[in-house]
Amino acid sequence: MQTHKDKIVVVGAGNVGEAIAYTLMVRDQANDIVMIDVNEDRARGAALDIGHGTGFYKQVWLRQGGYEECADAKMIIITAGIARKPGQTRLDLAKTNVNIVRGITRSIMEYANDPLILVVSNPADIITAAVWEESGLPSERVIGSGTSLDTARFRYILSEKLHVNTEDVNAYVLGEHGDSQVPIYSSAVIGGFPLDEYAKQVGIHLDKKAIAEATKTAGGEVIRLKGATFYGVAMAVSTIVETIMRDDCAILPVAHVLDSSFGEWGGIAMSMPCRIGWKGIEKTLRIPMNDEETAAMNASAKILKDFMAQVREM
Repeated sequence: MQTHKDKIVVVGAGNVGEAIAYTLMVRDQANDIVMIDVNEDRARGAALDIGHGTGFYKQVWLRQGGYEECADAKMIIITAGIARKPGQTRLDLAKTNVNIVRGITRSIMEYANDPLILVVSNPADIITAAVWEESGLPSERVIGSGTSLDTARFRYILSEKLHVNTEDVNAYVLGEHGDSQVPIYSSAVIGGFPLDEYAKQVGIHLDKKAIAEATKTAGGEVIRLKGATFYGVAMAVSTIVETIMRDDCAILPVAHVLDSSFGEWGGIAMSMPCRIGWKGIEKTLRIPMNDEETAAMNASAKILKDFMAQVREM
């Protein structure tokens, strides 16, 4: 089998997997993209459709394949699972999707040696922990997309409220990728200014509770309006992929199973700011938080820990 240095395997050829493959192609982040799905026709059709577009862009090899393609892949992205329905929490998805993804992980590990796995399937934190357990990989090699999309939504909403370029907004949503997510206002910076100082100088009052709620419900709103979300998560995943493939050592809010040094947060997967490079997560950082944010993070960790205990009993 031919080896490709920049080969990425996408498991799951639904809306999210297809959008991710398309985004990776357009942003020139891999020279070989393989799509795997239990519905082989769907995977083959998606690969063909995206591949036809390379005639207008640049040559990238897109194709449908099997799990043997994982053997020499730089990265494996898992998007497979049952889609979230309107009004359904990500935690509600776990009982079905954990079983699906455990089987996928076993198939990956049958061929891959020390792979780097990026988990997108929802509920992302629970699935990330399940993939880590099933694979036996170091936690820094199993990365969940986590709150990267929530953070992007948070920055987008703040930029609109503050009339500033989104690139000037440096603020995180951490904890669970779901209902207990925690927006970190106390460390937020706008163009180098603390958030509250910037808002004061430009004369804008921020309703922080309303912004937090709008961030948390943004995904549900998109699902209500059009039935599914996939472009936002594709861009979030593409940014993580780019950071790894270019060894950028960028700091992104992603999930992985935290170690015992994090105390009560240890042993579960939830999002923290992480420095990411060629080998995966290089360093997990502790962002300054106020007492209210710390309490909210503790509550988020407890929700995830309690649910993981239920998943392990399945």
